[in-house]
Amino acid sequence: MNEERIDWRTRELHLAIVFTAATFLIYFFSNPKPGADYDYTVRIASALLQGELGLREQPPSWLNEMIPLNDKFYSAFPLGSVLTMIPLALLGQLKQIDYFPGVFLAALLAGTTALLLFLLSAKYNDSHPRRLVLTLFPIFGTCMWANLAFAGAWHIALGFAVVGQLAALYFILIKPNPMLAGIFFGLAFGNRTEIILLAPLFIYLIYRTPEKELARWQSIIRFIAIPMALGIATLIYNYARFDSVFDFGYARIPGVLEEHWYRHGIFSIHAIPGNVEAMLFETWRRVDRFPYLVPTGFGGSIFLSSPYLIYLFRRGSRDATLKLLSWCAIGILTFVLWCHGNPGGWQFSYRYAMELLPWVFLILLENNGKKVTSLEIILLVASIAINAYGTYLFLRTDYIYP
Repeated sequence: MNEERIDWRTRELHLAIVFTAATFLIYFFSNPKPGADYDYTVRIASALLQGELGLREQPPSWLNEMIPLNDKFYSAFPLGSVLTMIPLALLGQLKQIDYFPGVFLAALLAGTTALLLFLLSAKYNDSHPRRLVLTLFPIFGTCMWANLAFAGAWHIALGFAVVGQLAALYFILIKPNPMLAGIFFGLAFGNRTEIILLAPLFIYLIYRTPEKELARWQSIIRFIAIPMALGIATLIYNYARFDSVFDFGYARIPGVLEEHWYRHGIFSIHAIPGNVEAMLFETWRRVDRFPYLVPTGFGGSIFLSSPYLIYLFRRGSRDATLKLLSWCAIGILTFVLWCHGNPGGWQFSYRYAMELLPWVFLILLENNGKKVTSLEIILLVASIAINAYGTYLFLRTDYIYP
Protein backbone atom coordinates (compact mmCIF):
# COMPACT_ATOMS: atom_id res chain seq x y z
CA MET A 1 0.00 0.00 0.00
CA ASN A 2 2.85 2.35 0.86
CA GLU A 3 4.53 1.61 -2.47
CA GLU A 4 1.30 2.41 -4.31
CA ARG A 5 1.05 5.67 -2.40
CA ILE A 6 4.64 6.58 -3.24
CA ASP A 7 4.06 5.73 -6.93
CA TRP A 8 0.93 7.89 -6.97
CA ARG A 9 2.76 10.82 -5.36
CA THR A 10 5.63 10.41 -7.82
CA ARG A 11 3.25 10.52 -10.78
CA GLU A 12 1.57 13.52 -9.19
CA LEU A 13 4.88 15.34 -8.88
CA HIS A 14 5.95 14.50 -12.44
CA LEU A 15 2.62 15.64 -13.89
CA ALA A 16 2.76 18.91 -11.93
CA ILE A 17 6.32 19.65 -13.07
CA VAL A 18 5.66 18.78 -16.72
CA PHE A 19 2.39 20.71 -16.87
CA THR A 20 3.84 23.78 -15.15
CA ALA A 21 6.90 23.84 -17.41
CA ALA A 22 4.84 23.28 -20.57
CA THR A 23 2.48 26.10 -19.63
CA PHE A 24 5.39 28.47 -18.99
CA LEU A 25 6.97 27.68 -22.39
CA ILE A 26 3.72 27.98 -24.35
CA TYR A 27 2.91 31.36 -22.81
CA PHE A 28 6.48 32.58 -23.18
CA PHE A 29 6.52 31.86 -26.92
CA SER A 30 2.95 33.04 -27.52
CA ASN A 31 4.08 36.66 -27.68
CA PRO A 32 7.03 37.44 -29.98
CA LYS A 33 7.61 40.77 -28.23
CA PRO A 34 9.27 41.13 -24.81
CA GLY A 35 6.36 43.03 -23.27
CA ALA A 36 8.66 45.79 -22.08
CA ASP A 37 6.64 48.85 -23.09
CA TYR A 38 3.75 49.04 -20.64
CA ASP A 39 5.79 49.07 -17.45
CA TYR A 40 3.74 51.50 -15.33
CA THR A 41 4.09 49.62 -12.05
CA VAL A 42 7.83 48.92 -12.32
CA ARG A 43 8.55 52.60 -12.94
CA ILE A 44 6.59 53.60 -9.83
CA ALA A 45 8.21 50.78 -7.83
CA SER A 46 11.63 52.13 -8.83
CA ALA A 47 10.59 55.60 -7.70
CA LEU A 48 9.37 54.15 -4.42
CA LEU A 49 12.78 52.62 -3.78
CA GLN A 50 14.18 56.14 -4.10
CA GLY A 51 11.69 57.54 -1.61
CA GLU A 52 9.35 59.03 -4.25
CA LEU A 53 5.66 58.29 -4.84
CA GLY A 54 5.80 59.43 -8.46
CA LEU A 55 8.17 60.04 -11.34
CA ARG A 56 10.06 63.31 -11.64
CA GLU A 57 10.77 62.88 -15.35
CA GLN A 58 8.00 62.77 -17.94
CA PRO A 59 7.36 59.15 -19.01
CA PRO A 60 7.25 58.05 -22.68
CA SER A 61 4.18 59.09 -24.67
CA TRP A 62 2.82 55.53 -24.91
CA LEU A 63 2.37 55.47 -21.12
CA ASN A 64 -0.63 57.74 -21.54
CA GLU A 65 -2.30 56.73 -18.27
CA MET A 66 0.30 58.46 -16.11
CA ILE A 67 -1.17 61.27 -14.00
CA PRO A 68 0.65 64.66 -14.00
CA LEU A 69 0.27 66.47 -10.70
CA ASN A 70 2.50 68.94 -8.84
CA ASP A 71 5.50 68.42 -11.13
CA LYS A 72 5.36 64.63 -10.78
CA PHE A 73 3.76 61.76 -12.63
CA TYR A 74 1.70 59.20 -10.72
CA SER A 75 0.05 55.91 -11.58
CA ALA A 76 -3.56 54.85 -11.07
CA PHE A 77 -2.42 51.34 -10.17
CA PRO A 78 -3.03 50.51 -6.50
CA LEU A 79 -0.21 50.22 -3.98
CA GLY A 80 -0.32 46.42 -4.08
CA SER A 81 0.55 46.37 -7.78
CA VAL A 82 3.52 48.63 -7.12
CA LEU A 83 4.78 46.59 -4.17
CA THR A 84 4.50 43.42 -6.27
CA MET A 85 7.03 44.93 -8.68
CA ILE A 86 9.58 45.89 -6.01
CA PRO A 87 11.79 42.81 -6.67
CA LEU A 88 11.98 43.67 -10.40
CA ALA A 89 12.64 47.32 -9.63
CA LEU A 90 15.45 46.28 -7.28
CA LEU A 91 16.97 44.05 -9.97
CA GLY A 92 16.81 47.01 -12.34
CA GLN A 93 18.61 49.29 -9.91
CA LEU A 94 21.28 46.63 -9.43
CA LYS A 95 21.71 46.56 -13.24
CA GLN A 96 20.67 42.90 -13.42
CA ILE A 97 17.85 43.67 -15.89
CA ASP A 98 17.51 46.66 -18.20
CA TYR A 99 13.84 46.39 -19.23
CA PHE A 100 10.50 45.16 -17.90
CA PRO A 101 10.41 41.40 -18.66
CA GLY A 102 6.66 41.37 -19.15
CA VAL A 103 6.39 38.23 -21.28
CA PHE A 104 8.65 36.26 -18.94
CA LEU A 105 6.60 37.41 -15.96
CA ALA A 106 3.33 36.53 -17.71
CA ALA A 107 4.66 33.06 -18.50
CA LEU A 108 5.76 32.63 -14.88
CA LEU A 109 2.30 33.62 -13.66
CA ALA A 110 0.68 31.21 -16.13
CA GLY A 111 2.92 28.36 -14.98
CA THR A 112 2.16 29.15 -11.33
CA THR A 113 -1.56 29.26 -12.12
CA ALA A 114 -1.32 25.86 -13.78
CA LEU A 115 0.45 24.41 -10.73
CA LEU A 116 -2.10 25.83 -8.29
CA LEU A 117 -5.04 24.62 -10.38
CA PHE A 118 -3.56 21.13 -10.51
CA LEU A 119 -2.95 21.12 -6.73
CA LEU A 120 -6.49 22.37 -6.02
CA SER A 121 -7.92 19.69 -8.30
CA ALA A 122 -6.65 17.08 -5.80
CA LYS A 123 -9.43 18.07 -3.38
CA TYR A 124 -11.56 15.03 -4.25
CA ASN A 125 -8.87 12.59 -5.46
CA ASP A 126 -10.31 12.53 -8.96
CA SER A 127 -8.49 10.66 -11.72
CA HIS A 128 -5.58 12.38 -13.44
CA PRO A 129 -7.46 12.63 -16.78
CA ARG A 130 -10.31 14.45 -15.00
CA ARG A 131 -7.89 16.77 -13.20
CA LEU A 132 -5.95 17.55 -16.38
CA VAL A 133 -9.16 18.47 -18.20
CA LEU A 134 -10.14 20.84 -15.39
CA THR A 135 -6.66 22.36 -15.23
CA LEU A 136 -6.20 22.78 -18.97
CA PHE A 137 -9.41 24.72 -19.44
CA PRO A 138 -8.70 27.96 -17.50
CA ILE A 139 -5.11 28.13 -18.78
CA PHE A 140 -5.64 27.48 -22.48
CA GLY A 141 -9.41 27.44 -23.03
CA THR A 142 -10.26 30.95 -21.86
CA CYS A 143 -9.36 34.57 -22.58
CA MET A 144 -6.57 34.29 -20.02
CA TRP A 145 -4.19 32.95 -22.67
CA ALA A 146 -4.27 35.90 -25.07
CA ASN A 147 -4.69 38.62 -22.48
CA LEU A 148 -2.10 37.51 -19.93
CA ALA A 149 0.41 36.75 -22.70
CA PHE A 150 0.07 40.36 -23.94
CA ALA A 151 1.95 41.16 -20.72
CA GLY A 152 1.15 44.82 -20.11
CA ALA A 153 0.99 46.09 -16.54
CA TRP A 154 -2.83 45.73 -16.56
CA HIS A 155 -2.61 42.08 -17.65
CA ILE A 156 0.15 41.27 -15.18
CA ALA A 157 -2.00 42.72 -12.38
CA LEU A 158 -4.86 40.43 -13.43
CA GLY A 159 -2.44 37.50 -13.48
CA PHE A 160 -1.33 38.24 -9.92
CA ALA A 161 -4.99 38.52 -8.90
CA VAL A 162 -5.64 35.04 -10.29
CA VAL A 163 -2.55 33.54 -8.63
CA GLY A 164 -3.30 35.28 -5.33
CA GLN A 165 -6.86 33.98 -5.16
CA LEU A 166 -5.86 30.44 -6.14
CA ALA A 167 -3.03 30.32 -3.60
CA ALA A 168 -5.31 31.68 -0.86
CA LEU A 169 -7.88 29.00 -1.69
CA TYR A 170 -5.16 26.33 -1.68
CA PHE A 171 -4.00 27.36 1.79
CA ILE A 172 -7.58 27.22 3.04
CA LEU A 173 -9.03 24.18 1.29
CA ILE A 174 -6.05 21.87 0.76
CA LYS A 175 -3.15 22.78 3.07
CA PRO A 176 -4.67 25.04 5.75
CA ASN A 177 -2.35 27.91 6.64
CA PRO A 178 -4.32 31.09 7.42
CA MET A 179 -1.27 33.35 7.46
CA LEU A 180 -0.15 32.29 3.97
CA ALA A 181 -3.75 32.43 2.78
CA GLY A 182 -3.94 36.03 4.00
CA ILE A 183 -0.67 37.00 2.33
CA PHE A 184 -1.88 35.66 -1.02
CA PHE A 185 -5.31 37.25 -0.59
CA GLY A 186 -3.45 40.52 -0.05
CA LEU A 187 -1.54 39.87 -3.28
CA ALA A 188 -4.86 39.37 -5.09
CA PHE A 189 -6.71 42.46 -3.88
CA GLY A 190 -3.51 44.51 -3.91
CA ASN A 191 -3.48 44.07 -7.68
CA ARG A 192 -7.24 44.21 -8.25
CA THR A 193 -8.88 46.30 -5.53
CA GLU A 194 -12.41 44.94 -6.03
CA ILE A 195 -11.30 41.50 -4.79
CA ILE A 196 -11.30 42.91 -1.24
CA LEU A 197 -15.09 42.52 -1.41
CA LEU A 198 -14.57 38.75 -1.29
CA ALA A 199 -12.92 38.89 2.15
CA PRO A 200 -16.09 37.69 3.95
CA LEU A 201 -16.21 34.62 1.70
CA PHE A 202 -12.61 33.69 2.45
CA ILE A 203 -13.18 34.29 6.16
CA TYR A 204 -16.24 32.04 6.11
CA LEU A 205 -14.24 29.28 4.42
CA ILE A 206 -11.73 29.51 7.27
CA TYR A 207 -14.48 29.69 9.91
CA ARG A 208 -16.19 26.53 8.70
CA THR A 209 -13.04 24.41 9.01
CA PRO A 210 -13.50 21.70 11.67
CA GLU A 211 -11.46 23.27 14.46
CA LYS A 212 -12.19 24.36 18.00
CA GLU A 213 -13.87 27.74 18.19
CA LEU A 214 -10.84 29.48 19.73
CA ALA A 215 -8.44 28.18 17.09
CA ARG A 216 -10.96 29.14 14.44
CA TRP A 217 -10.93 32.80 15.48
CA GLN A 218 -7.15 32.79 15.80
CA SER A 219 -6.98 31.53 12.22
CA ILE A 220 -9.22 34.35 11.05
CA ILE A 221 -7.05 36.94 12.82
CA ARG A 222 -3.93 35.48 11.19
CA PHE A 223 -5.69 35.61 7.81
CA ILE A 224 -6.76 39.25 8.01
CA ALA A 225 -3.55 40.67 9.53
CA ILE A 226 -1.56 41.24 6.32
CA PRO A 227 -4.53 42.26 4.11
CA MET A 228 -5.63 44.78 6.74
CA ALA A 229 -2.14 46.25 6.91
CA LEU A 230 -2.02 46.50 3.12
CA GLY A 231 -5.47 48.09 3.03
CA ILE A 232 -4.46 50.77 5.54
CA ALA A 233 -1.18 51.37 3.70
CA THR A 234 -3.11 51.76 0.43
CA LEU A 235 -5.36 54.42 1.95
CA ILE A 236 -2.32 56.29 3.27
CA TYR A 237 -0.67 55.96 -0.17
CA ASN A 238 -3.75 57.45 -1.81
CA TYR A 239 -3.87 60.34 0.65
CA ALA A 240 -0.17 61.10 0.24
CA ARG A 241 -0.61 61.42 -3.51
CA PHE A 242 -4.08 62.88 -3.98
CA ASP A 243 -5.17 64.21 -0.55
CA SER A 244 -7.96 61.64 -0.34
CA VAL A 245 -7.81 58.10 1.02
CA PHE A 246 -10.38 56.89 -1.52
CA ASP A 247 -8.86 58.57 -4.58
CA PHE A 248 -6.90 55.99 -6.60
CA GLY A 249 -6.30 58.52 -9.34
CA TYR A 250 -8.16 56.86 -12.18
CA ALA A 251 -10.39 59.87 -12.81
CA ARG A 252 -7.26 62.05 -12.92
CA ILE A 253 -5.82 60.35 -16.00
CA PRO A 254 -5.65 63.09 -18.66
CA GLY A 255 -8.77 63.05 -20.82
CA VAL A 256 -10.30 59.94 -19.29
CA LEU A 257 -13.53 61.59 -18.16
CA GLU A 258 -13.98 62.96 -21.69
CA GLU A 259 -14.19 59.43 -23.11
CA HIS A 260 -17.77 58.45 -23.96
CA TRP A 261 -17.93 55.39 -21.69
CA TYR A 262 -17.08 57.53 -18.64
CA ARG A 263 -19.72 60.17 -19.22
CA HIS A 264 -21.54 58.93 -16.07
CA GLY A 265 -18.32 58.53 -14.06
CA ILE A 266 -15.70 55.82 -13.65
CA PHE A 267 -18.26 53.51 -12.03
CA SER A 268 -21.95 53.70 -12.84
CA ILE A 269 -24.91 51.40 -13.30
CA HIS A 270 -25.27 53.07 -16.71
CA ALA A 271 -22.17 51.10 -17.77
CA ILE A 272 -23.82 47.73 -17.14
CA PRO A 273 -25.48 47.28 -20.58
CA GLY A 274 -22.21 47.92 -22.43
CA ASN A 275 -20.32 45.49 -20.25
CA VAL A 276 -23.01 42.85 -20.55
CA GLU A 277 -22.84 43.19 -24.32
CA ALA A 278 -19.04 42.98 -24.37
CA MET A 279 -18.85 40.02 -21.97
CA LEU A 280 -21.81 37.87 -22.98
CA PHE A 281 -23.14 38.73 -26.42
CA GLU A 282 -20.58 40.43 -28.64
CA THR A 283 -19.67 38.30 -31.65
CA TRP A 284 -16.71 38.28 -34.00
CA ARG A 285 -16.63 40.27 -37.25
CA ARG A 286 -16.13 39.30 -40.85
CA VAL A 287 -13.28 40.66 -42.98
CA ASP A 288 -12.87 40.45 -46.74
CA ARG A 289 -9.62 38.49 -46.64
CA PHE A 290 -8.22 35.44 -44.94
CA PRO A 291 -9.00 34.41 -42.19
CA TYR A 292 -12.41 36.06 -42.82
CA LEU A 293 -13.66 35.79 -39.23
CA VAL A 294 -11.79 37.64 -36.47
CA PRO A 295 -12.42 39.03 -32.96
CA THR A 296 -13.35 42.69 -32.70
CA GLY A 297 -10.43 43.42 -30.39
CA PHE A 298 -12.66 45.24 -27.92
CA GLY A 299 -14.75 42.49 -26.34
CA GLY A 300 -16.37 39.20 -27.17
CA SER A 301 -18.71 36.71 -25.56
CA ILE A 302 -16.90 34.50 -23.06
CA PHE A 303 -19.23 31.67 -24.06
CA LEU A 304 -18.29 32.08 -27.71
CA SER A 305 -14.58 31.95 -26.92
CA SER A 306 -14.95 29.26 -24.24
CA PRO A 307 -17.84 26.89 -25.01
CA TYR A 308 -16.69 24.58 -22.20
CA LEU A 309 -18.21 27.17 -19.82
CA ILE A 310 -21.58 25.54 -20.45
CA TYR A 311 -20.58 23.09 -17.72
CA LEU A 312 -20.87 25.87 -15.17
CA PHE A 313 -24.60 25.20 -15.24
CA ARG A 314 -24.44 21.46 -14.66
CA ARG A 315 -26.36 20.40 -11.57
CA GLY A 316 -24.91 18.77 -8.52
CA SER A 317 -21.96 19.34 -6.22
CA ARG A 318 -19.85 17.54 -3.70
CA ASP A 319 -19.70 20.56 -1.43
CA ALA A 320 -22.86 22.59 -1.97
CA THR A 321 -21.67 25.43 0.27
CA LEU A 322 -18.41 25.86 -1.63
CA LYS A 323 -20.27 25.91 -4.93
CA LEU A 324 -22.71 28.52 -3.62
CA LEU A 325 -19.87 30.69 -2.32
CA SER A 326 -18.16 30.43 -5.71
CA TRP A 327 -21.27 31.67 -7.45
CA CYS A 328 -21.51 34.50 -4.92
CA ALA A 329 -17.90 35.48 -5.65
CA ILE A 330 -18.59 35.51 -9.38
CA GLY A 331 -21.72 37.58 -8.84
CA ILE A 332 -19.99 40.16 -6.63
CA LEU A 333 -16.98 40.61 -8.92
CA THR A 334 -19.08 40.62 -12.09
CA PHE A 335 -21.37 43.34 -10.76
CA VAL A 336 -18.38 45.56 -9.95
CA LEU A 337 -16.78 44.89 -13.34
CA TRP A 338 -20.03 45.61 -15.15
CA CYS A 339 -20.28 49.00 -13.41
CA HIS A 340 -16.85 50.04 -14.71
CA GLY A 341 -17.29 52.48 -17.57
CA ASN A 342 -14.72 50.94 -19.91
CA PRO A 343 -15.47 47.28 -20.76
CA GLY A 344 -11.76 46.54 -20.99
CA GLY A 345 -10.37 48.40 -23.97
CA TRP A 346 -8.17 46.46 -26.36
CA GLN A 347 -8.58 42.81 -25.47
CA PHE A 348 -9.46 39.33 -26.63
CA SER A 349 -12.94 38.45 -25.38
CA TYR A 350 -13.47 40.07 -21.94
CA ARG A 351 -10.15 40.28 -20.10
CA TYR A 352 -11.64 41.27 -16.75
CA ALA A 353 -13.21 37.79 -16.60
CA MET A 354 -9.74 36.46 -15.77
CA GLU A 355 -10.23 37.27 -12.10
CA LEU A 356 -13.35 35.08 -12.06
CA LEU A 357 -11.43 31.98 -13.14
CA PRO A 358 -10.52 30.66 -9.65
CA TRP A 359 -14.21 30.52 -8.80
CA VAL A 360 -15.17 29.14 -12.21
CA PHE A 361 -12.63 26.39 -11.60
CA LEU A 362 -14.13 25.54 -8.18
CA ILE A 363 -17.62 25.27 -9.66
CA LEU A 364 -16.37 22.99 -12.42
CA LEU A 365 -14.50 20.94 -9.82
CA GLU A 366 -17.64 20.62 -7.71
CA ASN A 367 -20.15 19.66 -10.39
CA ASN A 368 -18.05 17.57 -12.76
CA GLY A 369 -18.88 13.90 -13.12
CA LYS A 370 -16.52 11.10 -12.24
CA LYS A 371 -15.75 10.30 -15.88
CA VAL A 372 -14.61 12.54 -18.70
CA THR A 373 -17.25 12.37 -21.43
CA SER A 374 -16.76 12.66 -25.17
CA LEU A 375 -18.72 15.93 -25.24
CA GLU A 376 -16.45 17.41 -22.57
CA ILE A 377 -13.39 16.55 -24.64
CA ILE A 378 -14.98 18.08 -27.73
CA LEU A 379 -15.89 21.31 -25.93
CA LEU A 380 -12.47 21.50 -24.26
CA VAL A 381 -10.66 21.02 -27.57
CA ALA A 382 -12.95 23.60 -29.19
CA SER A 383 -12.25 26.10 -26.38
CA ILE A 384 -8.50 25.60 -26.64
CA ALA A 385 -8.58 25.85 -30.45
CA ILE A 386 -10.61 29.08 -30.37
CA ASN A 387 -8.30 30.68 -27.84
CA ALA A 388 -5.17 29.49 -29.65
CA TYR A 389 -6.55 31.11 -32.81
CA GLY A 390 -7.50 34.27 -30.91
CA THR A 391 -4.09 34.45 -29.24
CA TYR A 392 -2.37 34.13 -32.61
CA LEU A 393 -4.49 36.90 -34.13
CA PHE A 394 -4.20 39.10 -31.05
CA LEU A 395 -0.45 38.88 -30.60
CA ARG A 396 1.05 37.99 -33.97
CA THR A 397 -1.06 39.60 -36.71
CA ASP A 398 -2.63 42.92 -37.65
CA TYR A 399 -6.13 41.52 -38.15
CA ILE A 400 -7.22 43.24 -34.97
CA TYR A 401 -5.91 46.58 -33.87
CA PRO A 402 -5.20 48.38 -30.57
